[in-house]
Amino acid sequence: MKILHLDSNHELLINQLNNLGFSNHEDYTSSKEAIEAKIHEYDGFIIRSRFSIDKQFLDAAKNLKFIGRVGAGLENIDCDYAESKGITLIAAPEGNRNAVGEHSLGMLLSLFNKLNRADTQVRSGKWLREDNRGIELDGRTVGLTGYGNMGKAFAKKLRGFDCEVLCYDIKENVGDANAKQVSLSEFQEKVDVVSLHTPQTPLTLKMVNSQFINQFKKSFWLINTARGKSVVTADLVKALKSGKILGAGLDVLEYEKASFENLFKGDVTSRAVEMPEAFQYLIDSENVLLTPHVGGWTVESKEKLAQTIVDKIKTNFC
Repeated sequence: MKILHLDSNHELLINQLNNLGFSNHEDYTSSKEAIEAKIHEYDGFIIRSRFSIDKQFLDAAKNLKFIGRVGAGLENIDCDYAESKGITLIAAPEGNRNAVGEHSLGMLLSLFNKLNRADTQVRSGKWLREDNRGIELDGRTVGLTGYGNMGKAFAKKLRGFDCEVLCYDIKENVGDANAKQVSLSEFQEKVDVVSLHTPQTPLTLKMVNSQFINQFKKSFWLINTARGKSVVTADLVKALKSGKILGAGLDVLEYEKASFENLFKGDVTSRAVEMPEAFQYLIDSENVLLTPHVGGWTVESKEKLAQTIVDKIKTNFC
């Protein structure tokens, strides 16, 4: 079987597939049109998020048996159409779930203890202890929206804290010893922290909007290591200004390109692009922590993601 690799990944991916007898080819630079013109030659291809896989591309892939996505989500692939053509879809949420859980916890503790602001102040010669008095996670209620691989990984990290962990998911009976599954109304009544761990679907697009936010009984902290387009940034900013949201840790943003590799066209740091007003507010806010979609982007997860893809290809096609 011939496999085309469209993004660079950990070297073990190609090495182990070679050892299993697959013929591996790499093309990390050609345009989507150029790839589309030759994809009929391949039985499978492996991608991260370089471009979307639509019906036209899938129709050109006449011999395709599988698509491997070195990552957790499959939103850049027309999954229904691929499956209707008998193509096996392989993702690797097991590979970076631990990294996402650690990143989520790190963001939450940093916000609670004002670490980002305190660091900036000390570097500028300010020693403001009372101004940086933090709050503790113990005794609070953390709510996880979505309780799959990522949500479960974060809940596991929270076991060392004396806090209550609730989860809300559209699937039934997903709760476990680390998180109690509750209704959405109970979730919105009790939580102090909302952490998003949902895939990008029609149900989760713009899910966190003003209506959703205002249904919570208490003001709360928001962590998003899932998908940027689940949060309406303008509505988030309104809630930050009003105090309904006390602070936010955002590893993903509404403005991200589908490839996740870029935010805006042009150089954001030099302000050579027009900045959305809401995003400018986030940049200027001391109670907002921003990272460039690296929640699952560790040295260890790079290897584990690749190994997960190899293992699943081996199970299905060897």
